[in-house]
Amino acid sequence: RDLREAVEAARRRRAHEGRGTLLFVDEIHRFNKAQQDILLPHLEAGVCALVGATTENPSFEVNAALLSRVRVLQLRPIELRELVALLRRALEDEERGLGARKITADDGLLAAIANTAQGDARRALGALELAIDLVPEGERVLTREVAAQAVGGRALRYDKQGEEHYNVVSAFIKSMRASDADAAVYWLARMLEAGEDVDFVARRIVIFAAEDVGNAEPQALPLAVAAAQAAHQIGMPEAVLPLTQAVLFLALAPKSNAALTAYAAARKEVLRSGSLDVPLAVRNAVTDLMRDVKYGVGYKYPHDFEGGVVPGHQSYLPDALRGLTLVTPSSRGWEAAASARLAALRAGKAEEPGPEGQ
Repeated sequence: RDLREAVEAARRRRAHEGRGTLLFVDEIHRFNKAQQDILLPHLEAGVCALVGATTENPSFEVNAALLSRVRVLQLRPIELRELVALLRRALEDEERGLGARKITADDGLLAAIANTAQGDARRALGALELAIDLVPEGERVLTREVAAQAVGGRALRYDKQGEEHYNVVSAFIKSMRASDADAAVYWLARMLEAGEDVDFVARRIVIFAAEDVGNAEPQALPLAVAAAQAAHQIGMPEAVLPLTQAVLFLALAPKSNAALTAYAAARKEVLRSGSLDVPLAVRNAVTDLMRDVKYGVGYKYPHDFEGGVVPGHQSYLPDALRGLTLVTPSSRGWEAAASARLAALRAGKAEEPGPEGQ
């Protein structure tokens, strides 16, 4: 209602006085999509100019139609030295600040207070004001003990539904993918210490094991699943141990995304070519009629051949797709050794020793 009244007042001002209106909407992300849509026709007609402020990523929280009609200006966290200067002015300003208390504090202590604010001037000033209020009457020096009492535990910036959530999760996954164990365990700790759901973290670890490690290290997925089950069973804080074990294993393991790329290629082909016929050779001939129409004719039983592999490799893809390659094994770990062994057997060579651990 307030928004409609403000827009109507702007329309009358423009019509009768020829004056424009600057409409400022604080925390615009709290408006739902329908409420944001109310502004569109008035912006297009020039009834008012909109300035919206939000602490969230506008790509997620603001309508695409509205976003396309505005200019986005990103406000970044204030630098530590600038926050210290701000706190110093607030501490010494007798008219608008806290100077009337005549309390002193060294720059190191102000920097410690500013550091807990994570670039937020309002939070830094609030912490300083609380610290000054906690200084006993008659004392004139802000001590580290009093400051620590004022700021309490440092709150980690981590919104489970907002941009920071996605940023941290992305950094976590990409650190494991890059085999950066230090970064991977750091981002794991960032999520868990900020209160992220343990089961969510565990699911991401299991998915990563199949998507980015795969058969380059076949133990990755069982270990990830075991870590997820253990974390769910024992809960926090001990859940950090199996999760950390899994993260370190995955970060240090050889990597393969063959499962991801193979399924994506197969899905694309299925959607393109539709329900192609199953080759006769691999159909089960369970009745006389099926045998009469050649079900199972030409099928070679792999266990009858050396190494359990038919030399020359008869493709079981539909006839229209013979020769199509969907799977590209990596050249790493177990997957590479298994692929080389299979290629040798299909070429009719003597069976070679299996991959380590087979």
